[in-house]
Amino acid sequence: MPTPLIIILVVCAIALIAFLIYYFLPKTIILRRLKKLPYSKIGSLQNHKYCKIEGKALNVETPLIAPLSKRKCVYYKIMIQKKVSSGKSSHWSTVVEEDLIQDFFVEQAGERLLIFPKNKPKNYYDYLVTDKTTNSGSFNDPTPEFKALLKKYNIDSEGFFGFNKQLRYYESIIEVGERITVAGFVKWVALENPIADYNYSRVASLVAKNKTKILITDSPKALKPKRQH
Repeated sequence: MPTPLIIILVVCAIALIAFLIYYFLPKTIILRRLKKLPYSKIGSLQNHKYCKIEGKALNVETPLIAPLSKRKCVYYKIMIQKKVSSGKSSHWSTVVEEDLIQDFFVEQAGERLLIFPKNKPKNYYDYLVTDKTTNSGSFNDPTPEFKALLKKYNIDSEGFFGFNKQLRYYESIIEVGERITVAGFVKWVALENPIADYNYSRVASLVAKNKTKILITDSPKALKPKRQH
């Protein structure tokens, strides 16, 4: 086989693998599924129909507090990684991976939609944009906030001889008041207890059915484009 042809085949194979990896990323799958759905208004939602809604995330109860940024949120995901050396090579090892979510509203034009996320079994897929990062290293001291967080998770920020360990932190949240996009099967439910600033006797919610789960994302790519004035 001629050498140029071999090179072309290798390049094509690499390109195909890269495309398949990207195509099946959770982020790509969620955005692709959402793109196929029209935007719906909460007041017009029909029972048992699979719908996409955009609106502001609001807490139902006391909101969560993001571990490092201390922002009020209804969902956060964090990851702490440590650089590990072995011989001539090194890699990042995840030492903490934590996510916490609570029931929350999506508000749209004064109307509200309830989301009931569950983890056992998990009834949703999500893609959150990483919006807070920090790191430390040999000549880069951790901030007091990062150091306090590391202490909370029993992670030493210093190694031998007092040198800083190479650590990095990622935080993704759905902040209270943030515009998000969700999708799921609609289920209207009667309210047993009144909700503050909500004057209706029933409220729409989103549920999963079989293998079709609720979709949740704060990606700007999933938001409805704002009209230009």
